[in-house]
Amino acid sequence: MAELSPVLKQATPVLAARGEGVHLYDEQDRRYLDFTAGIGVTSTGHCHPRVVEAAQRQVGTLIHGQYTTVMHRPLLRLTERLGEVLPDGLDRLFYVNSGSEAVEAAVRLARQATGRQNIIAFQGGFHGRTMGAGALTSSGTKVRSGIGPMMPGVAFAPFPETYRHGWSETEAVRFALGELDQLLVTVSSPRDTAAIIVEPVLGEGGYIPAPPEFLAGLRDRADRHGILLILDEVQTGVGRTGRFWGHEHAAIRPDILITAKGLASGFPLSAIAAGQELMSRAWPGSQGGTYGGNAVAAAAAVATLDVVRDENLVANAAEQGSRLREGLHKVAAEHPVIGDVRGLGLMLANEFTTPDGQPDTTTATRAHAAAAERGLLLLTCGPHGNVVRMIPPLIVTADQVDEAVGLWSQAVHDAVSA
Repeated sequence: MAELSPVLKQATPVLAARGEGVHLYDEQDRRYLDFTAGIGVTSTGHCHPRVVEAAQRQVGTLIHGQYTTVMHRPLLRLTERLGEVLPDGLDRLFYVNSGSEAVEAAVRLARQATGRQNIIAFQGGFHGRTMGAGALTSSGTKVRSGIGPMMPGVAFAPFPETYRHGWSETEAVRFALGELDQLLVTVSSPRDTAAIIVEPVLGEGGYIPAPPEFLAGLRDRADRHGILLILDEVQTGVGRTGRFWGHEHAAIRPDILITAKGLASGFPLSAIAAGQELMSRAWPGSQGGTYGGNAVAAAAAVATLDVVRDENLVANAAEQGSRLREGLHKVAAEHPVIGDVRGLGLMLANEFTTPDGQPDTTTATRAHAAAAERGLLLLTCGPHGNVVRMIPPLIVTADQVDEAVGLWSQAVHDAVSA
């Protein structure tokens, strides 16, 4: 009898039978508020009617038109639609399936385009589990352990973490940029550095937003040294942070943008975007893949972008994110074990700490489990697993936010009282 790998662990005990909007239902038809959104994937909610209709229609006409063999209309439509929301000048796209693949494609492009080998990433960043993307990841040792040696040519610089160090944002940014400058003269010469890759908000690393001044500082150094700036928007893109792209909070422009997760409402699809001149420096044959740009996924992505636009979901993410943050702060005020509430838009987190400021993984784990028991599905993150994050679909309403805050308050009380 075959079974799933024993190292695959579910974050919640739910056996999902169906999904609708912000809710999942188990086989006994118990309803759960899903504030995981498939790790930020179901941006338009579960089974949005317009996404379902687009996918069903496409399945009946063309499921797989391998896009380096033949071209198909859904991918052309998607490229046109993305052109309406991508930063100015990022007008060439390459499609693959997962965030990890897109990260690998971005690194491949950066190295070929510059003729340089090194990539600078940041402590706490998560960029994927494949060998190249994993080499750029330092959100936790579980991604890197037992598989070394990792891909060479990667150097890590500190990310500006205010809460961890007890610093102001200005102090954290000054430190992080200063250490990056030091790295460029001690570890990775600019002449050897192809790209800097960064998440606008650390994902698995603890939902820590990059201050605008930090991203502006990265852009300045990239320009000064001829280094490419890669923005990993796998989780922050498509409205998640209350702006269409997470880097828009800093008003900068990347050289390469990576998108995935919320792009197709649950269908596997990712892409990198770059300018025509930069993308043309990729070596012939370096971009391809069997399933990239799948016709059904592309049709679902077009429908997703239409729903995001027509239902004003970016604005809703900002509005409901503010409401959720306010509610989480109230819960934290009642429970000092929550040391920090942070994030952007509908990408928010609660960090659990002991009275002396150490990570409190035990209470975070209890609160996470208690929330699921009460009908609220959440995820943990952070290197110590002491951060509980909330990532509801962008369609979430004020009433649903209030319901979630109420359930969360009860769950934290359960955890503290255990």
